[in-house]
Amino acid sequence: MTGIIYGSSMGNTEAAARIIKDKLGDGAEIIDVASVSAKDFERFDMLILGTSTWGVGDLQDDWEEKLPELQKADLSGKKIAFFGLGDQQMYGDSYVDAMGLLYEAVADSAAVCIGAWPTEGYDFTVSKAVINDKFIGLALDEDNQSDLTESRISEWMEGL
Repeated sequence: MTGIIYGSSMGNTEAAARIIKDKLGDGAEIIDVASVSAKDFERFDMLILGTSTWGVGDLQDDWEEKLPELQKADLSGKKIAFFGLGDQQMYGDSYVDAMGLLYEAVADSAAVCIGAWPTEGYDFTVSKAVINDKFIGLALDEDNQSDLTESRISEWMEGL
């Protein structure tokens, strides 16, 4: 079973999580991170974690509060994929940094991180979510490239 756990302040990350859920169907559950505990992270075989980036590279507020729950969860053997939303034009020097912060929170666990995504087609300067010239997960920009959201989600999910 797949758990899609997201944090959304303005609704864009929630909307992306719902698109992902619709594409996965009955084998997935969607949960707002505001209501999770460490046990929620542990009960799924695969996790898809989504967040928006606030200010200059900050985690979404609910993720900021629940990050300790993620870090204390036993993630051994779990597959984890990430998706992040940001504004690459206004915040090109911290584009989807929050997705990178989520990755950093689980990078030393026994989980297997999947779903790297190419940086081509984006216009940003630097991001904590880029490792080896790829995003560690799906990067979305509802402010500047909303017309690409659904197709990017579909293509990304084919690779999962």
